[in-house]
Amino acid sequence: MSATLTSRRLPEVTRRFDVWILACAVTLSVIGIAMVYSTTWGRLVRDGDPGGYFAIRQTLFVVLGALAAWVVYRLDRPALMALAAVGYAGSVLGLLAVLTPLGTTINGTRAWLTLPGGFTLQPAEFAKVFVVLLAALWLSDRQGMRGLNDPPEPQAVLGVLAATGVVAGLLLLQPDLGSALVTGAAVLGVLFVAGVRRRLLVGLVVAGALAAVGAYLLGVLDAYQVARFTAFLDPQADPQGVGYNVQQALIAIGTGGVQGQGLLDGVHTQGAFVPYQYTDFIFSAVGEELGMIGGLTVIGVFVVFLLRGAAAATRADRFGALLGTGIVCWLAAQGFENLGMNLGLLPVTGVPMPFVSYGGSSVIAAWIGVGLLLRVSRH
Repeated sequence: MSATLTSRRLPEVTRRFDVWILACAVTLSVIGIAMVYSTTWGRLVRDGDPGGYFAIRQTLFVVLGALAAWVVYRLDRPALMALAAVGYAGSVLGLLAVLTPLGTTINGTRAWLTLPGGFTLQPAEFAKVFVVLLAALWLSDRQGMRGLNDPPEPQAVLGVLAATGVVAGLLLLQPDLGSALVTGAAVLGVLFVAGVRRRLLVGLVVAGALAAVGAYLLGVLDAYQVARFTAFLDPQADPQGVGYNVQQALIAIGTGGVQGQGLLDGVHTQGAFVPYQYTDFIFSAVGEELGMIGGLTVIGVFVVFLLRGAAAATRADRFGALLGTGIVCWLAAQGFENLGMNLGLLPVTGVPMPFVSYGGSSVIAAWIGVGLLLRVSRH
């Protein structure tokens, strides 16, 4: 009897949300685990460590992320409001903490907190999703006090801009320009759907560009970040220095051909020629070992995920539309920024590929975004 009831209830539960969103996230996560294993096992074995160490950790991150997604999917609006407030406050405190001696510096960016068990926490990844959630809640609540088609109250817009500005400012102090840009893109998407006047949106983009220039002139950006931009403008200026990562990534992708050299068989990947390949440059491993077919598959699945998320946002109520748009803009900006730097089309900013790159904070945060998107599609 109970088995029959369970079998009847399961389809009813799955019909409440867009299964394609979940399927795409799972597919990308599985590909990510496989590529993390391929990009790290050789080095680990050579050092006498278990070859699956990082892949097992990545699997754990995906499981934790899926559990977090299920929790946020089940939350009602009051609980989401509490989560947004606590999550945003915690993210800001975390961003402040990394600027103290508690923070850990990796590759010139002070963005991590060391946790017991050899784990690290990157508050920037969680700040993105909680800024979006806070903005969607704030703008939809204040919109409800006016006509449905009217722009949100100025106080609400100012509140969102202030909350975003605090996070962006702390990110620039790390300095993490890539995450600041991604956060800004996500909030701009929310403001656009909320009905904020286009002149204000254009002004915000201009202000953001001027802030980036000001950060450079005031010395907020480190020399290596400036060097990354100049290397993007002239890749051959320093191919053995700051341009080395991108050059090796392009070579790896080029040698993959159509079908790829096979998992665990990529010469550049297994030879560790591409630095940080299992994190920021994991797409180069996809291109080399899985070929153009594998690369296009990853991009295609990611695009389907974004399109289904956008479609869910268009069918949702006002809060769902704002939240869904923000999540899609966040993951789209981060994903295509990562792809662009792997292909030499954008400067290297150090943002991970959602679901695919190794990293507990980025994986769990992305899966929280999945849970929120599934909640949007349910309504």
